[in-house]
Amino acid sequence: MKRILPLSALAAAAVLVSACGFTPLYGQMGEGAVGTSLSRVAFKTPDDRLGYRLREQLEDAFGRNASLPPQYRLETEVEQSRLPLGRRIDDTATRYQLTLKAKWTLIPLAGGEPIQGQRTTTTTYASADQPYAAIAAQQDGEDRAAADMARLLRMDLMRVLGRR
Repeated sequence: MKRILPLSALAAAAVLVSACGFTPLYGQMGEGAVGTSLSRVAFKTPDDRLGYRLREQLEDAFGRNASLPPQYRLETEVEQSRLPLGRRIDDTATRYQLTLKAKWTLIPLAGGEPIQGQRTTTTTYASADQPYAAIAAQQDGEDRAAADMARLLRMDLMRVLGRR
């Protein structure tokens, strides 16, 4: 009896969800599926280290399929700012807060109205006394921020493409 009750509740929930018109983003199959559309997005990012890292993260997050022609182009403009946090006795920062702001435009290559949006992400990293360690920490912070930005942009585009 203890096993029947949870199974019947699960079956009832499945019937209710299927009747409400809910369609999971990854559950769609065929040419119009969100996953298929995401893999056919080409990326244009700034021509600097951060832009390169963001493009790499976007290609990984979207599962870019280079064997198929792109359906969309995602253009991003990225601004970064660093804010020193905490102070040592010699008035140098112990940590930095890195904020990335990305303005994005999704352009359908077959024609149509472009879609725009904006996202912000923040990460922190420790500063170091040694120059190489300080550079490595800053680059690690940028890499983590680029990965988080790619995740956020993927979520935005899943939402946008899921409505189409």
